Amino acid sequence: MGYWLMKSEPFVWSWDQQVAAKTAPWTDVRNYQARNNMKAMKRGDQAFFYHSTKGLEIVGVMEIVKEHYPDPKDERFVLVDVKATTPFKTPVKLADLKAAPALANMAMLRQSRLSVSPVTAAEWKTICKMSEK
Repeated sequence: MGYWLMKSEPFVWSWDQQVAAKTAPWTDVRNYQARNNMKAMKRGDQAFFYHSTKGLEIVGVMEIVKEHYPDPKDERFVLVDVKATTPFKTPVKLADLKAAPALANMAMLRQSRLSVSPVTAAEWKTICKMSEK
């Protein structure tokens, strides 16, 4: 199973909207590295939902329910369908991610502008524990 982090500005697409939609395509990714990460996603992979720009926190977990397919707005890019599965009891703030030694090499922290990035299994476990506080 793969692990990912997917960013969205909450005023564009929020966790609450994802929950209400149940399953929805992850849209408007216009970066080739992020696109390649989406192409690597497999059905059943898990992804953190991160509120960027405002909030700056991981708020829950989603499941990849449909692997990549062409974006009808621009076929150079792709969509994946995601489903919200688990809200975090305690959102994990960006400052807490940066302060955790176990996350020092996390892709999202090294390439902060990337909207879709991989997460290692060890990072996944660390962040999930952080959300239980």
